[in-house]
Amino acid sequence: MADASISPEPFAAPKRGPSIMRRLLQRKLAVVGLLIILICVGGAVFAQWLAPFDPNEQFFEGLTIEGAPMPPGEQFWFGTDLLGRDLFSRLLYGAQTSLVIGVVANGAALLIGTLIGVTAGYFRGITGAVLMRFTDLMMAFPALLLAICLAAIFSPSLWIVAMVIAFVNWVQTARVIFTQTSSLAERDYIAAEKTLGAGHGRILFLHILPHLIPTLIVWGTLGISTTVLLEATLSYLGVGVQPPTPSWGNIIFENQTYFQSAPWLVFIPGAAILLLALGFNLVGDALRDILDPTQQGRD
Repeated sequence: MADASISPEPFAAPKRGPSIMRRLLQRKLAVVGLLIILICVGGAVFAQWLAPFDPNEQFFEGLTIEGAPMPPGEQFWFGTDLLGRDLFSRLLYGAQTSLVIGVVANGAALLIGTLIGVTAGYFRGITGAVLMRFTDLMMAFPALLLAICLAAIFSPSLWIVAMVIAFVNWVQTARVIFTQTSSLAERDYIAAEKTLGAGHGRILFLHILPHLIPTLIVWGTLGISTTVLLEATLSYLGVGVQPPTPSWGNIIFENQTYFQSAPWLVFIPGAAILLLALGFNLVGDALRDILDPTQQGRD
């Protein structure tokens, strides 16, 4: 006779795979990217407390007797610029500008691209054809040239530059979302929902958009690096964020004449731009692999 004290085991819950963050932390390059992002974001958020000087304060002792920028030293860690301002302080505050534009512009581009891609992919017909032909037309214009023209037409400011970048960067997202939405809209369960009388809103928000979230996460992460680089390019060309507001791009633009005599004024902000873009690319590549259904269970 079986021991009555031994109760039957309850049904075991299905085992869940490791979380996205845990799988992300298992990838060395992704960890490097996260550290770079955290350092840049931390520097931007706490710039008011980390910066030793006001970013726009001009120091008499910040220039040599000949009026040239001071090299990196004990007082000015990264040296000074052509006006005797502390480069380290301007880099910290410039990180705020680059990250704000990166997040706002990329978020707006994702929103526009998702709206157009989902609408065209789900409704198709004349609506989808018109929207995608408009997308093709936008893709025919060189993004940088279009951004320069728009930024030159409007008075450049932080928010204008963000909106200009969003306007030229949504097309890739729209293309990807259109392809995925078109595929999802042909699934059998979508046809069953329509047969049962489900409205467009229910189908879109409960059955289409949730499947697009992994793609949006990946494109959102990778897009920030592209946005930061485009903002730096516009600022370097003089049609981005205008001085005295510090931006990594306009720091290079202001000091490019001292490239040979004071190379730190170009190399240091250039390295900051490169590292931030690299950090987001490393994390984005890792997320793309993790969220790819074909890679599930291979980590």
